[in-house]
Amino acid sequence: MKSDLTRPSRGPRSQLLLALVFALFAAFVYRSDVRVPVLQWLFPDQSELVYGRVSLPLLVLQHIHLVAISSFAAAVVGLSLGIFVTRGVGRDFLPLARDLSSLAQTFPPAAVLALAFPVLGFGFQPTLAALFIFGLLPIVNNTISGIEAVDPALVEASVGQGMRPRQVLLRTELPLAARVIVAGIRTSVIINIGTATIGSTIGAGGLGTIIIAGLVRNNTAFVLTGAVTAAGLALIADWSFARIESLFYDPRERTAR
Repeated sequence: MKSDLTRPSRGPRSQLLLALVFALFAAFVYRSDVRVPVLQWLFPDQSELVYGRVSLPLLVLQHIHLVAISSFAAAVVGLSLGIFVTRGVGRDFLPLARDLSSLAQTFPPAAVLALAFPVLGFGFQPTLAALFIFGLLPIVNNTISGIEAVDPALVEASVGQGMRPRQVLLRTELPLAARVIVAGIRTSVIINIGTATIGSTIGAGGLGTIIIAGLVRNNTAFVLTGAVTAAGLALIADWSFARIESLFYDPRERTAR
């Protein structure tokens, strides 16, 4: 069951709760006069509460940058691959596409970083490669599942109306599969928000920087700051994609929600 925070049409109370969560997140990230008292209350014995080398808003922007680029690339490739293997010319590759995308998910992100590091170097690029590979599975699988779930009678009706294969795909199959596809992209993005924290181990920046610093210095305030901020980003992304998903519900179903 989805939580109320991810249901976009649950009435004014839910909307108010979401607005409150977003306001608290923004205050925690951008207002040190809000963040520091909270950390002081939680960790009264901690001498250093604010990570001073890089500001938290900059770390958030770096994190979003990593996730946005890798997720966009994964969406383009995953959607294209899913469409290709559901067409007549590519259907023979359908089992292979499923197996490869599943195999990509089994690789630990740290292992992908270790393999990409000698080729792509230090910093941003190997982290993008790891996030891209790790984010492919839900997009490929949901694209295939969404297209294959379209009622064959509707496809036949579209062909009967004189549509070409490309028109059937664009006007019938993809619109009907859109909700499932968006759900796959949603899952991929949320996974990558958490996984992107490993990028700091090779200098890619992001919220992992403050988490790793906290682990090295045995500073729980740093670790909590990074973890809470990453969780807030994941919540915002989850709710945003839930709103997009809701656009593809039948109007009667959307009202019921």
